[in-house]
Amino acid sequence: MSVADFAFYAFGFIILVSGLMTVASKNPVHSVLWLIATFLGATGLFVLLGAEFLAMLLMIVYVGAVAVLFLFVVMMLDVDFATLKGGLAEYLPIGLLIGVILLMELGMIFGVWQFADGAEAARAAITPNIGEIHNTAALGQIIFDDYILIFQLSGLILLVAMIGAIVLTMRHRPNIKRQNVVAQMHRDPAKAMELKDIKPGQGL
Repeated sequence: MSVADFAFYAFGFIILVSGLMTVASKNPVHSVLWLIATFLGATGLFVLLGAEFLAMLLMIVYVGAVAVLFLFVVMMLDVDFATLKGGLAEYLPIGLLIGVILLMELGMIFGVWQFADGAEAARAAITPNIGEIHNTAALGQIIFDDYILIFQLSGLILLVAMIGAIVLTMRHRPNIKRQNVVAQMHRDPAKAMELKDIKPGQGL
């Protein structure tokens, strides 16, 4: 067994165990930590596949942002998890039934899966030769060279959507102190600070 094979089985074992413990852990904080371990195992598999960009993306976005956000939300919210787990036995048969149905559907799909004759050639037509250029550089060439207009337009659409969501959800409530940037920039330093002469032995 080579080092790559050993690493593949090790990362696969980590993903399976961590995924199972994510669902089975009673403590939600432990579930999030097991979820992070699952993401780390998937990152290792991406590295073995030679997809370093996807591995870096998984680490930065999911481990560095999404999982940490989950962890902060779980730790900061005062949620009564005992009450939430009380209905587990009630909905467990329905959940198992849905899981069995999904497994049957996946088995039916992969049982008759066939690749099209021109699928390999269609993928190779738009991607550079991996033997001549690194995959991250090839991905950058495709995004920022061949499809730069589509990439910029998609970013502009996301920016407009973000601004629209902020505008629609922003409410100007009374008696709320708000920051006035113009007033702060044009304030008089002599009026912004007041010196107090505190005599010895006296407090503020």
